[in-house]
Amino acid sequence: MSPVVQPDGKVTFRFVAPNAKEVKLHFEGEPNPLDMTRDDAGVWSLTMGPLSPEIYGYEFIADGVPLMDPNNSSIKPNLLNPQNMVRVPGAAPQLWEEADVPHGVVHHHFYPSAVVGDQRDYYVYTPPEFNPKAKKKYPVFYLLHGYSDAADGWTAVGQANVILDNLIAQKKIKPVIVVMPLGYGTMEIIKLRSLSQHPDIRQLNYDNFRKALLTEVIPQVEKTYPVTAKREDRAIAGLSMGGAESLLTGLNNIDKFAYVGAFSSGGLPDGYATSFPGLDAKQGTQLKVLWIACGTSDRLIDDNRKLKAWLKSQNVPFTDIETSGAHTWMVWRSNLISFTPLLFNGK
Repeated sequence: MSPVVQPDGKVTFRFVAPNAKEVKLHFEGEPNPLDMTRDDAGVWSLTMGPLSPEIYGYEFIADGVPLMDPNNSSIKPNLLNPQNMVRVPGAAPQLWEEADVPHGVVHHHFYPSAVVGDQRDYYVYTPPEFNPKAKKKYPVFYLLHGYSDAADGWTAVGQANVILDNLIAQKKIKPVIVVMPLGYGTMEIIKLRSLSQHPDIRQLNYDNFRKALLTEVIPQVEKTYPVTAKREDRAIAGLSMGGAESLLTGLNNIDKFAYVGAFSSGGLPDGYATSFPGLDAKQGTQLKVLWIACGTSDRLIDDNRKLKAWLKSQNVPFTDIETSGAHTWMVWRSNLISFTPLLFNGK
């Protein structure tokens, strides 16, 4: 059986490959694949830890070929590189762990996009108290996934709905409706398997995503769910590519969003003045929160620091968050836990 999580937080991985010459473990958060050891029966194994309580992604690499764990049904979905997941529970319940609290509902919607020219989807989280027949209006938070994820990234891997349930139960946030759309303005960007090497396609991706969000997704959400249309009740944030999209959408539409967050943002075009025309101190002060976070071991930390330096040069106020960690879901779940209580005047 693999993986085996021991009570002390150590985790043992096993992979049967008697004919392989080399097997490594690619483990989320580790900079390089880790060597595994073969026994006489051809079973390769590695014990890690003790590990901190978290949900970790991993895969095996047998003679250079990435392979999923056939003995683990917990899947980390991804359009380019699906993996397995292993949960290391905490002694005390973690906010990303399901608890005995009221649970919200995740709804799945499909629609034909005239902007992009395809069929696409988005997810909507409604809080535990939600009653569609009631007259109460809710604030709305648009939460964006990263490059190579699908629209279910924040629920299937990020545990966003679980985190929101627990934060609401602990009265750390107000009940909120969260919309998680597909983050691509063109699926060609996925076919090319690169966000950065094709700047023209990347720009089309950003432009079409923003247009689809503003002219298709938001109107549908506001027609279907009791959300307010006030900018003070609307937030946008995302991770990696979604962080860039949150900045490009939110900072160029301050009349529509009062809260903007970027978690390990990546893929912003060169030339911030071109990407954010007219952004200055006067516009910046209209934002209730501009939150820019990145892990100090993230490959994108330098890009994030350059962006923050430019914002300072424009006298645009923002909250500067640097934590330990790399370009991983462990960082982004933590970002969501820290960012969400800042929205809509707190709890």
